[in-house]
Amino acid sequence: MKTFTTKTTIDAPVEHIWALLIDAAGYPSWNTTVDRVEGRIAPGEKVKVFAKLSPGRAFAVKVTELVDMQRMVWSGGMPLGLFKGERTFTLSPSGRGVEFAMQEVLSGLLSPLIERSLPDGMQASFEEFAADLKKRAEQAR
Repeated sequence: MKTFTTKTTIDAPVEHIWALLIDAAGYPSWNTTVDRVEGRIAPGEKVKVFAKLSPGRAFAVKVTELVDMQRMVWSGGMPLGLFKGERTFTLSPSGRGVEFAMQEVLSGLLSPLIERSLPDGMQASFEEFAADLKKRAEQAR
């Protein structure tokens, strides 16, 4: 099992941060890690993420959990639990603003094989995502 995580404190209202996270079409305007996000970010909806780390490749995920202004989970993978990727976005009150955390857990029988095929820079991409979100949310204050 492989895990990628990032965390940052954002000095902006939680409403501003949440609005950025659930606006699929708006991702390219602030997030330098994606080319585009297709679909609607809502409970049970399917979304396609086109990441710059894997040009031309779409990652299909389903929004499996959405707790307004607190938590969102995207899940994708293969049938029969052979491989599963689960990305969790969390917003928590902090003394200095809002703590944003993002974690992706890769699991399943084929996980070791798939992990070897991942592009270099996944952790750096996570950190860039958080920095981009922080920058845009703080500009919007």
